[in-house]
Amino acid sequence: QRMDSTLHYIHNDSDLSTNSSFSPEEERKSKVQDVVPQALLDQYLSMTDPSRAQTVDTEIAKHCAYSLPGVALTLGRQNWHCLKDTYETLASDMQWKVRRTLAFSIHELAVILGDQLTAGDLVPVFNGFLKDLDEVRIGVLKHLHDFLKLLHVDKRREYLYQLQEFLVTDNSRNWRFRAELAEQLILLLDLYSARDIYDYLRPIAFSLCADKVSSVRWISYKLVSEMVKKLYMASTPTFVVDLMNELVEKFCRCHKWSGRQTFVFICQTISEDDCLPMDQFA
Repeated sequence: QRMDSTLHYIHNDSDLSTNSSFSPEEERKSKVQDVVPQALLDQYLSMTDPSRAQTVDTEIAKHCAYSLPGVALTLGRQNWHCLKDTYETLASDMQWKVRRTLAFSIHELAVILGDQLTAGDLVPVFNGFLKDLDEVRIGVLKHLHDFLKLLHVDKRREYLYQLQEFLVTDNSRNWRFRAELAEQLILLLDLYSARDIYDYLRPIAFSLCADKVSSVRWISYKLVSEMVKKLYMASTPTFVVDLMNELVEKFCRCHKWSGRQTFVFICQTISEDDCLPMDQFA
């Protein structure tokens, strides 16, 4: 309470309220709020000024991006209009480190802003990050479930078509990217219907099960077993039957020993995690 009253006092201080360093045009454009001293916010917003970045600190935009969720939380969603332009400027910054910083925190910002502002202002930025460099995309991927669960069902379904794109990376040796995708898909099973899982997530899971890197394959076995469990509990039994038939056809009868080995490992995971009743498993 003392801090609030102090901030209120500072904000109403005549020295600050009559700050003449801004032209009338700039004053009209300045983002007005009453949570923190306006001069403090104006100072923060000026961090994205290119001339400041060149003369003060080349990393200043990155620091600004790192602090943005905290500033948004402090100001509250009712004052998001103060930060929106700055956020969009940072999201299109030439330095990938700045965009990466925002990509790692966009799910936190979505919680602060709520459904409507997220759909209107964050989803376009999120979509841009999906097409960015791998260093930026990984920030989105690591919190894919956290972000998508905040969206409405219809909006969430639109991303089913884009999940396949995560299998393609700038560097094919970047196996951790695919391992993270498998981890996120396990979480995403709770967000989608049985038909969506079968139609969109199943092909990705099967592709990951055949990955060249064993660490990716091991997570993918868990993904497939969880998929079997989810589809078995669904109201339509045909999905799990078709999935199991495809497992037999694709892996059990594979002409490569590695494919047949994959089938054994998937069966092991299904059995250990009690994903199916034993009679169904048999």
